[in-house]
Amino acid sequence: MIEGLSLWLAATNCWIVAPDGPGGECVLIDVPPDPEVILTRLAEHHLRLVALFATHGHVDHVGGMGAVQSGTEAAPDGTRVPVHLHPGDRHMLDDPVSTGNLGRFLDLDILPVPPPELVFGLDHGQRVSGAGMTFTAIHTPGHTAGSTCFLLEVEGEPGVLFSGDHLFAGSVGRTDLPGGSHEQLLASMAERILPLDDETLVLPGHGPTTTLGFEREHNPFLKDL
Repeated sequence: MIEGLSLWLAATNCWIVAPDGPGGECVLIDVPPDPEVILTRLAEHHLRLVALFATHGHVDHVGGMGAVQSGTEAAPDGTRVPVHLHPGDRHMLDDPVSTGNLGRFLDLDILPVPPPELVFGLDHGQRVSGAGMTFTAIHTPGHTAGSTCFLLEVEGEPGVLFSGDHLFAGSVGRTDLPGGSHEQLLASMAERILPLDDETLVLPGHGPTTTLGFEREHNPFLKDL
């Protein structure tokens, strides 16, 4: 089961991924500052959250992680659900509003945001497990320094790429915020995303889903890569 919730002011996609469907374990990819909605949906599906993945450190993608983490049952040893985030964006968890310079675009009066505990770093190519699944972290700097896509591969099925704000249907991530670089984004796109199969499903941080083959052919930002 893969379910997307479009949440908060920026209509950010929070992806619930549960290999055995309702009643089993799940992971979340990106958690906007709408924790009550997310926790309610997990309860409706009777899902047990075991891991949180962040594609990057902007508040609309991590602002709810602390609240969801604290609102989820701890392990028997008392540890919380782990958060996985590239170290290039680790500093943003402590103050995702100021570090992302997003106050000029969004009404952030509902914050401050409680930072999560138990945060683990990610390296490019690292395989991270959760709920019986294994995701490959693909470091794609450009939108932010630590921007990371997560590739889920299931035998006999097309790969699923959770692309965050790196690649959208018909567009790519903005690069005018701190840590952004348009040249770096296109370079990481060419080197690390475009070599994937055309059938790869792309589940972005905003907007509709797509496939890599469709974007390769129609996305104006990819045509010259």
